[in-house]
This record gives sequence, structure tokens and C-alpha cells, in this order.
Amino acid sequence: MDRITLRGVRAYGRHGANPGEREREQPFDIEIALEIDLRAAQRSDELGDTIDYDALRRALVEIVESTSFFLLEALAGALATAVFADARVRRIELSVAKPGLLEGATPSVTLRRKNPRYRTPFAP
Repeated sequence: MDRITLRGVRAYGRHGANPGEREREQPFDIEIALEIDLRAAQRSDELGDTIDYDALRRALVEIVESTSFFLLEALAGALATAVFADARVRRIELSVAKPGLLEGATPSVTLRRKNPRYRTPFAP
């Protein structure tokens, strides 16, 4: 299976369980790898046959900016759910980090999930 990776996505949101964390925007860094069959895009050279990287980035940023969770785990789950709306995505590996939070240390959460909506593409 093929893979699309998007690294270095930074978004600002109000997420956190500790006092004061949700009072101001903080940076969140996202990295995502999607397992997807890219043969149709390889043949057609058409954007509609693959994942639009910019649209994916914008969707991830929108979720970080428009929601508020106590836990990185919940934020990561919301991001995964949004990506899984596209049934072409078979699996993801998604990391969400909160840089510089703990006296310079960066906590992160990584989810590895299968898409419950995945449908096998027809490959002639």
C-alpha cells in the first residue's frame, strides 16, 4: 500500500488539562501518514484521484483552531475521525505534539488506526 505523509503542520489552539492551558492559544505540531492506493493518481495525473495535501492541512488546522479538548488523545482522535471521512484512506499514523510545554520538553501522542469506512479500490 502507498503512503502520503504531511509533516510540519503547525496550528494554534486551546487544548490542555492543566490550569491556564486553555486560556490562551498554544502551538500544536501535527504529522500524519496516510496509507492509500495511489495507482489511480499515478495513471491519471489528476488531483481528484489522490489526497489534496493543502485541503488536508487546512482541515487539520481548522480542527485544532475550532475545538478545545483537555487531552492530546482526544484532539488526535478528532483529527483521525476527520481524515477517515475519505473512504480511500486505509490507515493512518497521526502524531500531535505540544512543543515546549514542560520546561522545554514536548509531549506528543501518536495514533495508528484503520479506517472503519475504508473501501477497497477497484484496480483494473
